[in-house]
Amino acid sequence: MVNEHKAIVNGGGEEVVEVETLIIGAGPTGLGAATRLEQLGRPFLIVDGSNKPGGLASTDVTTEGFLFDVGGHVIFSHYKYFDDVLDRALPDPDDWRVHERVSYVRSAGVWVTYPYQNNISQLPLDLQIECLDGLMVAAEQRARTPGIKPDTFDSWIVRNMGEGIANAFMRPYNYRVWGVPTTQMQCKWLGERVAAPDLRTVMRNTLSRKIAPSWGPNATFRFPARDGTGGIWTAVAARLPAKSLRLGESGTVTQVDVGEKVAILRDGRKIRYEHLVSTMPVDGLLPILRSEKDQDKIESMKSSGKEGLVYSSTIVLGIGIRGSRPERIGDKCWLYFPEDNAPFYRATIFSNYSDHNCPSPNTKLATLQLADPSIPFNSKEASEGPYWSLMFEVCESEQKFVDTQHLLQATIKGALATELLLPTDEIVSTYERRFDHGYPTPTLGRDTALEKILPTLKDEFGIHSRGRFGSWKYECGNQDHSFMLGVEAIDNALFGTPEMTLNETDWVNGRRNTERRLR
Repeated sequence: MVNEHKAIVNGGGEEVVEVETLIIGAGPTGLGAATRLEQLGRPFLIVDGSNKPGGLASTDVTTEGFLFDVGGHVIFSHYKYFDDVLDRALPDPDDWRVHERVSYVRSAGVWVTYPYQNNISQLPLDLQIECLDGLMVAAEQRARTPGIKPDTFDSWIVRNMGEGIANAFMRPYNYRVWGVPTTQMQCKWLGERVAAPDLRTVMRNTLSRKIAPSWGPNATFRFPARDGTGGIWTAVAARLPAKSLRLGESGTVTQVDVGEKVAILRDGRKIRYEHLVSTMPVDGLLPILRSEKDQDKIESMKSSGKEGLVYSSTIVLGIGIRGSRPERIGDKCWLYFPEDNAPFYRATIFSNYSDHNCPSPNTKLATLQLADPSIPFNSKEASEGPYWSLMFEVCESEQKFVDTQHLLQATIKGALATELLLPTDEIVSTYERRFDHGYPTPTLGRDTALEKILPTLKDEFGIHSRGRFGSWKYECGNQDHSFMLGVEAIDNALFGTPEMTLNETDWVNGRRNTERRLR
């Protein structure tokens, strides 16, 4: 075993760094692996092509001072170990803001409390009737055929919710999120993600005009007071030895020789490892693998990936607005949009998460435009706030075209159509960024591909491919899951410990995991 990472010179005169564990990627999964190794006192090296940690959980700041996460992230946890790490990274109570989720669906011109299927009482009467009728038909169908199990997400929706809710919300919304029809998706991933409605409760709430209570693991969540979600991972990375992180363009891995167990970086430097944890998208990892004697196995995995691994891209847009938070916005957290009058599927009132997500009120900013660009305004002279902000997410895929050239203005127009903005609201900052790999889509062929790829990587080549796109399982792709995938990969590599988050996700999500602690 190599006890420390060090540079050696090989027979060809090249300098090669030797390390016990190499970690590709400094997002939550990579930092989870590194945190566990640091706890164990074992040597490691993290490499990442980005110049800051966080990966898909990082935060950007506009020139005007508005913060926007690279997607809709909040902190909720199934693991005490994960809580320990975050409490150590941000230990002051003032480092956090705690929120009760206030979430709605925009449907038929009204705000419907989430989850939609439990609150159809808030819909117009004709839609209530359609949804209730569908629920009753679905209940009758389940009673007649108790042994049938849905084989697609679409059949699960219809069997549990009926055609009314399927057509009004579930089908259009999920297409807008995933970029594929629900008929092309499996349903094993659902777990705690989607609430199956109880017919009697829905009927009772509808007739009495009651609102169903919050549901789901993120009904209460916390958010960092400063620096956005990315601030969490910057703080976690800061607890690790600086010599063990190599970030920036030179940290990009361009090739991995799985026979020699050598990774080559963009600048030509080589790293020899004993264990490799890769958090890069597995469809990006496979093409850079090389092997003199096992190239056929690599090619076979690549073919499986092309057939079964589907993903969508995510475009995140942000708008900074001058003024106090409007009454119509209130304490809303995030909002869902199933209809075509807006290009985004989700909007987050990002300024509600923390007052530090916007510039201070005395910051002077110029107005870029009014929300309705047809309304003229006379002055671009900078003036003070206060300010609030909106963050939007748009899905793009092979089956879902997005006019990216005009997306920002289409987003503003959609915000007007859904009453998030008023025509005279002053926009003082805008943000737009596209992420090629946004969501790992749980398609019908996903599991067949993963059952071939992940075991071959681990058992044949000693590579633990883990993380949101490393293991390609959306059901264990939240920040807490992703972090623990890295922790458990290390325990599996070093001690053979089972990886429960990856292989028993429903079991993990159904309990509070307190066995492993940081101390």
